[in-house]
Amino acid sequence: MRRAITNAILFLMVAVIMTAFSVSAFTSTPGSTEFGEHDVEDFESENKCRMCHALAYTQWEGTMHYYAYVDPFYQAKANVASHETDGMLDEFCARCHTPIGVVSGEIPPADGSEMSDISKKGVHCDFCHVISGSTGVGNAPFVVTPGKMKWGPIEESRPAQHDAEYMELYTQAEYCGMCHLVVHPENGLVVDDTYTVWKNSQYAKDNITCQDCHMTEGITEFKANPGRAASTSPRRDHISTHAIVGANAFIPKILGEDRIAKMAVDRLQNAATMELVVPQTAGAGEEINIDVSITNTGAGHNLPTGVSEIREMWIETVVTDKEGIVIYSAGTLDTSRSIDSAKVIYNTVLGDSEGNPTENFWMADRILEDKRIGPKKTVTEQHTFVVPEDAAHPLKVDTWLNYRSASQELIDYLFDAGTYEVPVVRMNHASSTVYHPDTPLEERTESTPGFVGIVTAIAFIIAMYMLNGNKRRNQ
Repeated sequence: MRRAITNAILFLMVAVIMTAFSVSAFTSTPGSTEFGEHDVEDFESENKCRMCHALAYTQWEGTMHYYAYVDPFYQAKANVASHETDGMLDEFCARCHTPIGVVSGEIPPADGSEMSDISKKGVHCDFCHVISGSTGVGNAPFVVTPGKMKWGPIEESRPAQHDAEYMELYTQAEYCGMCHLVVHPENGLVVDDTYTVWKNSQYAKDNITCQDCHMTEGITEFKANPGRAASTSPRRDHISTHAIVGANAFIPKILGEDRIAKMAVDRLQNAATMELVVPQTAGAGEEINIDVSITNTGAGHNLPTGVSEIREMWIETVVTDKEGIVIYSAGTLDTSRSIDSAKVIYNTVLGDSEGNPTENFWMADRILEDKRIGPKKTVTEQHTFVVPEDAAHPLKVDTWLNYRSASQELIDYLFDAGTYEVPVVRMNHASSTVYHPDTPLEERTESTPGFVGIVTAIAFIIAMYMLNGNKRRNQ
């Protein structure tokens, strides 16, 4: 109780000085005055936007941006934060989850009792396209100017129903970084470093932005999306897509948005590659070492990212003998759907002022562990076991890279136990076979390669095809 009171007092003190707080040259922690003050009537309804922008609306509808405020997980977590900080975080969290609610003064209170329908639409069309500038990156430093003028990434746009103007900010990662960089308002701890990790990655050096992966037809790289930005617009070589899906397959699924959930699964399954190394043979009583390597090949940020203190990514390894008897396992789920004996949980562990782990970022002032996989980085786990005397050969080794948006324990805490089952997404799979040393070579079949092996084989086939084609043309 004493610590809770102390925290509330500290947050109250910080609220007075927040607008002057600066983390670095590109990160600011502005107060809500940066938004300006506007009436909710200043913003256009999404139904008006969809009259001309039906395709973009359809892509956006049902996404995590669409549900940013009414997302039940956000609501539950925000309620805990509001209670534990005596409301000091109500506006701070809502800046990104219901920005129109904040600029129109409908937040606080955090319970939504004064929220209009347009504010409940989360990251809304007529919020994103009336951003007329920013004062930095991080903690939502937007400048908004609602009205007839709309800003965007298209040059020489001439819409029929409103004015339009090109703004370079809409093509830059800094646009996304306004929300996808979250800094603790009291102590400066970076609790969501998606933008800063990208900024320091090869992706930034190569000028590959968030929009190149998340607003195109490509899953982990740019792929042009020809079409019209509006029904009356000219056809262009590329227009931005508006689903902007990340890794969350959990919330869309429980909200009935199967299309978005599938897109999230597709993105996860293209984010990393796996390589499995096992010995070809091993007899009873011999020790086997299994090396499982994971490479972040598809994300310009850490895997996982965002509120990574609640994310779970891990390697599941299961070894069975010829009779299907499990002789080694790590990373499987137990009866309560908790992860059993995983070597590593690839996420961050936040710590409070006493050094205890916490999943509540407002209580954190340090990072105890950071086990995430950086862009283009590789990590390797080793699993070791001894072949039982009665094991029937051959042995099958299966490994999966798994992901879920939150632990089952956390979801059961926030909601009644049994309300939601958090799905586990299989991001990747590889398998191999260990034979008895006496097994003749002709009886040993090829192991199933991981994704890396498949990609290598396909690349080889394509290269040979192109080489043969060049030879024929030169003859």
